[in-house]
Amino acid sequence: MANEKKPSEVERELSDAELKQQQDLARASSLNGKDQPLVKNIYTADPSAHVFEGKIYIYPSHDIESEASTNDDGDQFAMRDYHVLSVDGENGETTDHGVALSVDDIPWAEKQLWAPDAAYKNGRYYFYFPARDYDGIFRIGVAVSDNPAGPFKAEENYIEGTYSIDPAVYEDKDGSHYMYWGGIWGGQLQNWRDGTFDAEDIYPADHEPAYAPLVAKLSNDMLQLAETPKEVLIYDNNGELLSAGDNDRRFFEASWVHQYQGKYYFSYSTGDTHKIAYAIGDNPYGPFTYQGVILNPVLGWTNHHSIAEYNNKWFLFYHDSSLSEGQTHLRCVKMCELTHDENGVITPINAYE
Repeated sequence: MANEKKPSEVERELSDAELKQQQDLARASSLNGKDQPLVKNIYTADPSAHVFEGKIYIYPSHDIESEASTNDDGDQFAMRDYHVLSVDGENGETTDHGVALSVDDIPWAEKQLWAPDAAYKNGRYYFYFPARDYDGIFRIGVAVSDNPAGPFKAEENYIEGTYSIDPAVYEDKDGSHYMYWGGIWGGQLQNWRDGTFDAEDIYPADHEPAYAPLVAKLSNDMLQLAETPKEVLIYDNNGELLSAGDNDRRFFEASWVHQYQGKYYFSYSTGDTHKIAYAIGDNPYGPFTYQGVILNPVLGWTNHHSIAEYNNKWFLFYHDSSLSEGQTHLRCVKMCELTHDENGVITPINAYE
């Protein structure tokens, strides 16, 4: 392992020309009535979508204005509560159900309620979320409700054995639930060694395997891990693990899993190259083999997505910064149709075409 410096803000941001091009494309798309945010009354990001009770429910993070400086640790993403959205049909109206959970109601959490997810089992809804504890360490918590829109009541403590960010929960055919999580840079995966947090950032050398996200089966009560977390390994077509220097393909954050034609699709964000990519495997643990890009870069720095089937169609949910005209910490959630071809290959999406 090598202690590597993260790319500077200048190196990893889009160029002025690229930013202007994206702003122009997003503006033209909006004027033509396409690519509209699902809600405009608040800023939303990181949408996790599920079909519950015949509707699409979306569990996003809630962006707010922040005085924190913009940096690689994500201090500018200062979210303090969660709203739940629902969409009544493919082209239906989106409802903002209001605050579902606030940091003030989470005993162990101090700040930064980042990308969440939700699951259903035995008549109850479970809401999974990351937040910084009072030691500044990202942990993953869970809250429970009888209603998919909340409000949710948080457990007294975070889920034992969890750390980092971006929980995503997948329900397999047998009713088992698996939680995936992890992210580098501000997501703190690089700070964990042998189950212990270290404030020093340690990154692999470019030729070494990239940091892997984590997966664990959840307990029957959905409140704990049922096993020791395992790494989600992503290989190229030559059987080599994706390397830390392969920024166009390696995992950065934003895990998601869906199943299509008996295969498991693990999708994720490449972070500083601004893509949503995917890999395919034969079971929920992987290993997975890299396939390609789902969503090409959009306006803004981050991207985070989910994929859900509704009425025999597949949809991609994602965010960009078009509502705030390019402010990277003030984003908006969108959706569009996603297509698998006859071989299961996902057709790459250019959001503004």
